[in-house]
Amino acid sequence: MIQYTVFIGVVLSLIGSGAYVIDTVKGKTKPNRVTWLIWSISPIIGTVAAVSNGVSWAILPTFMAGFGPLLVFIASFLNKKSYWRLGKSDYLCGALAILALALWAITKDPNVAILLSIVADLFAATPTLVKCWKHPETETASAYILFTISQITGFIAMKRWDFSESAFGIYLFIIDICFIAILYRKKIMRKFKKNRS
Repeated sequence: MIQYTVFIGVVLSLIGSGAYVIDTVKGKTKPNRVTWLIWSISPIIGTVAAVSNGVSWAILPTFMAGFGPLLVFIASFLNKKSYWRLGKSDYLCGALAILALALWAITKDPNVAILLSIVADLFAATPTLVKCWKHPETETASAYILFTISQITGFIAMKRWDFSESAFGIYLFIIDICFIAILYRKKIMRKFKKNRS
């Protein structure tokens, strides 16, 4: 019964993605298209690889980590003011992410696929991490909180903590925590300074 908690994670992930999509359509949030496109591809590849290795319901939050970004990527085309202008570093990270995915296609090993999907996802995340640091107002922080909780539901549903079942989920949890820390760092620092004084 406990494995069905992943469905709570799916709902939370949909709410987080929905909030991000709405803010994107309004032009309040400006997603980096390179990041969100690769984010839509690599988790789905990680999901397919994990399922081919026998993982079942526990991988659902990872699948949602790809489906939600696909919706955000599509939404970024609905408002001309709702996309982030790309620079050379964005394209470089995108190219490295695609290279990692291409290497997976050559190896066809499920664990290698998961590892390379993580590498691709990290390269894709880098431009948005930089954007969050410099321009936190262009992101929807609450979405990352919901994505993090969604991953926790995946951990609860895991039957075995091996690489194929847990690696991508652990990575997503860590990267989402990084986004939250960056987006809330000023508030955190203000509270820290206030408590010290």
